[in-house]
Amino acid sequence: MKVILKADVKALGKKGDIVNTSDGYARNYLFPKGVATEATEGNLKAQEAFKAKEVKKKAEEKDIALELAKKISSLSISISVKTGENGKLFGSITSKDIAEELKKQHNIDFDKKKFVLDEAIKTAGEYSVEVKVYPEISGKLKVSITHI
Repeated sequence: MKVILKADVKALGKKGDIVNTSDGYARNYLFPKGVATEATEGNLKAQEAFKAKEVKKKAEEKDIALELAKKISSLSISISVKTGENGKLFGSITSKDIAEELKKQHNIDFDKKKFVLDEAIKTAGEYSVEVKVYPEISGKLKVSITHI
């Protein structure tokens, strides 16, 4: 029996897949649990419409992400901190600090997990920090660390 999966099913397929399964498995497990529907002509058309809508939605999200990545790449933020000898910071600048400053200075809110730092910034200077906007799309934010 052909069924359309409404959710991911281990060892069978992912949401939206059309798979062949035994009649008993479909009627006794998949249908009662609500994780699949029978692949009738009407359900197949509905599934195709749903997939087309999802593709369009993903394309729009990607376009928005590209615009945001361009905007991020054109921005720079400045963080003033106390430093010791040779420009070494008392403490360090982390992705959380950068996210807070970006929110304060440019009113752009990003999760701290979106900033890619190999390690915390511990000296004053100019840095380029990668910001992951969308899967496979990122921008480079210029961060200037100055001492007070």
